[in-house]
This record gives sequence, structure tokens and C-alpha cells, in this order.
Amino acid sequence: MKNRPAIRMRGEAGFPGAQRIVVQQRGIAGLLRVGLRTDWRGDLYHRALTLSWPRFMGLIALVYLVANLFFGFLYWLQPGAIANASPGSYLDAFFFSVETFGTIGYGVLAPQTAYANSIMTVESLCGIMLVALTTGVMFARVSRPTARVMFAKVAVIAPHNGVDTLMIRMGNERLSQILQAEVTLTLVSSEITAEGAFMRRFYDLALERSRTPIFALSFQLMHRIVEGSPLFGATHETLVAMEAEIMVTVTGLEETMAATVHARASYVPEEILFGHRYVDIFGVTEDGRRAVDYRRFHDAEKLR
Repeated sequence: MKNRPAIRMRGEAGFPGAQRIVVQQRGIAGLLRVGLRTDWRGDLYHRALTLSWPRFMGLIALVYLVANLFFGFLYWLQPGAIANASPGSYLDAFFFSVETFGTIGYGVLAPQTAYANSIMTVESLCGIMLVALTTGVMFARVSRPTARVMFAKVAVIAPHNGVDTLMIRMGNERLSQILQAEVTLTLVSSEITAEGAFMRRFYDLALERSRTPIFALSFQLMHRIVEGSPLFGATHETLVAMEAEIMVTVTGLEETMAATVHARASYVPEEILFGHRYVDIFGVTEDGRRAVDYRRFHDAEKLR
């Protein structure tokens, strides 16, 4: 049996043999995952979909360049394999590979030996496969439905109708509407059971309104902090002590694409402001039209 890396539990320093995987949620960024399969080759399609556009395009360009460098080298190995190529010129062999890979065929360079024709046949097949795969992945990336929902950078807790209320502002960045939008609000905290075991618990936070038939402009989540609420009596210090994180998820039907879209955000204690409220973003223009000022979407002011 292979030796397994020792893992020190909470409160102990160091995780020997662990690999750091950065998770996108802010509250658990830098979390160590030990013992999982980390071989990226087993999940190529998912990796291709989740890469940023610059990295994805860079990866395609790198694969294209490496493939042509490799096949160009194979053509270059046999002198005279390519008609009209300069003797011993690797550059001509490389550009002939580019023409073959892209099925360009300018008519100047051509294979003239059985060896060159064999390499050309294999390269043509590889080129067709790469173009098909690249086209499929790019189409999947472009056509994947996404929700451009903007979340306020901070959550606020302030009195509303005489009751302390947790409020989170959301906005729709698209001109199209999200139909039948449903929102969930969850408190995540670290707890120690009576037996001394560490657990990460999830508590649903009841909302005054958890769904809206049309999410067009702005939507403000409101959780009344009354007795029975997981946040009842909470302060910034207690949230820090319990390693709290408030998570928001929204799902709905995007009317233009007629597809289900979703978005999420999370807030750690440093992003939850007690005794603050959001700045009003609704107003009227000089010509009497109603307007929403998204320039102040993230602004919050301290209560007097």
C-alpha cells in the first residue's frame, strides 16, 4: 500500500502532500482538496468550457502551432519529399504543413514521395478532427446561456419597518427580462458538535419575497432578522468567529434565449455592513422619465 500524506486537522499548521485548488467562491478561496484526482486530461471538455477566452484562444493557437511544427519536422526528415521546396528548408516544410492542415493548397508545394503522401494523409485527418473539435467547443462556449446579473459588492443590515433586516441588491444587466426568477439565500457557518466534530452547516434564510414573475431592472432581497433567524443577535465579530458566509443564488428563464439561466454570489463578514443602507438608485430625469442610476448600484451609506 502506498504511503498516504499525513493531514493535520483544523488548528494544526500545514497540509503535507496537498495541492492547492483555487475555488471561485470568495469565502472558500484557497481551500485545500486532498486526495482528489487532479489529472486535467480526464476532464478536457469541462476545462475547455471553463477557460477564459484569452486562455482558450491561446490554447488553440498553441495546439495548432505545435501540430504544424511536428508535421513540418516529419516532412523535413526526408529530403525531396516536397516538390518545389528549397533543399533542406525546414521553413518550407513548416508552411507546407500549414497548407495541408488548413486544406489551403496553393499549388506551389506538393508531396512527391510515398512517405510525404502518407504524412499528408495523417495530417489531413488530424486537421479535420481538430477543426471539428474546436468548432464544437467554441459553439458550446458561445451558445451557453448565461445570466448577466449584477450583485451589490456589499450586503447591508439596517432597520426596515422597525425590524433589523439583511438586504442584498441585485440588478439585471441585460435589456431582456428574466422570467419567473427564484432566489435563495443561505447562511454557511462552521460549528462544533456536542461530540467535538467540526461541521460546515447550511441554514436557509427566509425572504420576504423569494420570486418575481419578471426580473427586469433591480430586485432587493430582504431577510427579517427576528427571533428564530440564524442571524438573530449576530454581530460582525460573531460572524467572523463562526466563519460565516452568505450565499445567494438566482435562477430563471431568459426570455430571448428561452433557456434557464442562473447566477450566484457570496458575502463574507468583511462584506456585510451593519448599520448601513443602500443608496437610492431610482429617480426621474429632467424630462420626466423614470431612470435607474447603476453608477451608484454598489454604494451604501451609514445610518445616522
